[in-house]
Amino acid sequence: MAFPNPSMSVSPQRKMGRGKIEIKRIENTTNRQVTFCKRRNGLLKKAYELSVLCDAEVALIVFSSRGRLYEYANNSVKETIERYKKACSDSSAGSASEANAQFYQQEADKLRAQISSLQNNNRQMMGESLGSMNTKDLKNLESKLEKGISRIRSKKNELLFAEIEYMQKREIDLHNNNQLLRAKIAESERSHNMGVLPGGTSYDSMQSQQPFDSRGYFQVTGLQPNSQYARQDQMSLQLV
Repeated sequence: MAFPNPSMSVSPQRKMGRGKIEIKRIENTTNRQVTFCKRRNGLLKKAYELSVLCDAEVALIVFSSRGRLYEYANNSVKETIERYKKACSDSSAGSASEANAQFYQQEADKLRAQISSLQNNNRQMMGESLGSMNTKDLKNLESKLEKGISRIRSKKNELLFAEIEYMQKREIDLHNNNQLLRAKIAESERSHNMGVLPGGTSYDSMQSQQPFDSRGYFQVTGLQPNSQYARQDQMSLQLV
């Protein structure tokens, strides 16, 4: 006895199953309302099954086109929303910290590259690590060194000239101070050695009044006799 083939007994319509519908807004108001009610109930059922089977915290909020609210929560919609906000803030903070870490890592890599380049340039300036340089690079390095040496010499000469000018001014000031001190010392010695003659006449005033001869002595004619002594001589002559 031959058994019928199961594949032959299935009709082509049942084999095709339900066709896919295009996901877009339903223009017909009645059809849109019917579809909303069916799919809303299915969505609520799926949310309930997910919370029970998987022990998950589920909160579902649905507003219809007319503004009517439908919700489901196995714990509390408000508590679930607060938990959601906290989770979002934590995730945003974590993402911000990760972004900052990535940014600082990139900056650190850039700084390491710059430091390596500067160290290589310094070694080349000192005449080291020249094996990887070609003729053009060596000429550029030579030109940089010559310009640097020229600037260094110019700065050194400028400092030397400024130092020489300062020392010259200092020398002039010291010379002037020395002359002033010598003048003060000479004046002090002159006032210390200068004597005063009897009768209140100083030696300098006497020198200024009495003429000198060619030998540096006082002239005899310049010494005038005192009238008192002349009268005494005359009286003594008369007594004799």
